[in-house]
Amino acid sequence: MSVNFFSSKKVDEKKIKFAFFTRKGGFSSKNFSSLNCSYSSGDNKQNVKKNIDFALKKINLENKILKTVNQIHSNKVVVVNNKNITKSIEADGLISQDRKISIAILTADCCPIFFYDTDASFICCIHSGWKGTYKNIIDNALNKVFKIQPVKKKIKAVIGPCLDKKNFEVDQNFKKKFINKDKKNKAYFLEKLNSEKSLFDMRGLIKSQILKNKIADIEDIAVDTYSNKNLFYSHRRSVHSNLIPTGRMLNIIGFI
Repeated sequence: MSVNFFSSKKVDEKKIKFAFFTRKGGFSSKNFSSLNCSYSSGDNKQNVKKNIDFALKKINLENKILKTVNQIHSNKVVVVNNKNITKSIEADGLISQDRKISIAILTADCCPIFFYDTDASFICCIHSGWKGTYKNIIDNALNKVFKIQPVKKKIKAVIGPCLDKKNFEVDQNFKKKFINKDKKNKAYFLEKLNSEKSLFDMRGLIKSQILKNKIADIEDIAVDTYSNKNLFYSHRRSVHSNLIPTGRMLNIIGFI
């Protein structure tokens, strides 16, 4: 069976729909096979458009406006509305309260995160790689979210597929950078035996950042992008395999 996307049975699909898409089911070929949704990847742009249209139709959001951002590995989060919908935005997170606007980010090992609430008063998508995690984009996103929905127990978080710690090897300078910022970050590094390298638990640190904001309802789709090569693009795997460039998965959330 072809797995096109991961979602959740917990979400009220009469209000909100979201999906973490895989690389399956699209129109692209070679390194981009097959559901590549990045126009900047070097792929055929017509195929990319067909892939995005396919994804939107798959989750019944084809009649909504889809807004994405130029991702810059920052902690910048922007509220999108009819004033900036047509503008190019450099950021790594979007928030929408406009029911006509769906929002999305692209990933290929970095972590996609969605926030929404039971009132369906907002939707939020986040792209958090190691830089976004280090800069704590989660805090920036939730500071904006709390102005919309101050009742934290109504807010739900979903962490999508990303690079698992068993495949996230880093050097000592990387580790020291995180620990120098916060000594508690040491808990998210595992020393490799007979090696100067460590394994970084990015997913675990992101989850901790969410919990520190008193968001307790967290769904974790703990699937590794690196080891599941038939399901996911992986920038790290592509570098290791000398298969650069590679595609990007689309992660969409929208109002119904």
